Amino acid sequence: MKILLVDDERGLVTAMTEILKRHNYSVDVAYNGQDGLDSALSGIYDLVILDVMMPKLDGFSVLKILRDNKMDTPVLMLTAKSEISDKIGGLNLGADDYITKPFDTDELLARIRALLRRKEKFTGDILSFNDISIDRENPELVCGSKKIALGKKEFQILEMLILGAGKCIDKERFIEKIWGYDTEAEYNTIEVYVSFLRKKLAAVGSSTEIKSVRGIGYTIGKKND
Repeated sequence: MKILLVDDERGLVTAMTEILKRHNYSVDVAYNGQDGLDSALSGIYDLVILDVMMPKLDGFSVLKILRDNKMDTPVLMLTAKSEISDKIGGLNLGADDYITKPFDTDELLARIRALLRRKEKFTGDILSFNDISIDRENPELVCGSKKIALGKKEFQILEMLILGAGKCIDKERFIEKIWGYDTEAEYNTIEVYVSFLRKKLAAVGSSTEIKSVRGIGYTIGKKND
């Protein structure tokens, strides 16, 4: 799971990052609201932990812009303020949960796990598009009575395409979401896996097509659309 931590208290950020990584989360950091917003809008994160009081752009403003852009990534607000009005304000803007500094590490981890479980439940285990479906519990591509196994990265690419149906997903976003920021994977790596997926779609007789958007990335659609 990939988490974006947005907070300007560098000591706290360092400590939180170490804790989260120790619990097998992948963590990216932003130290002001504007950088946090730019990163969050990429859509590659499973959760955003967002401080309220920050330079350049406060957390409430970041949250409002995310929700105005139809970003449904779970957001955990992190603040030194304990007033009920601040909590209500954040929740009304679309925050999924709120925790007040100083906080207990176990409570933070519990809230993170709850938000990530909630997201998985909301999204569902079976994803469908046109005449195909994939199941998070069983990584197969299904079309009618035909099935074919998917490799982990094939599954992740197809999952992103189905969840983003109607949009072009750029190659950089695939790299960041699946391989991570620090990877040495290149764009031709994505092209190879998309080629595999196209062959598997053909093998099950699907009318679904992964379409290339020249110089940008890929989108999913029906053939001849």
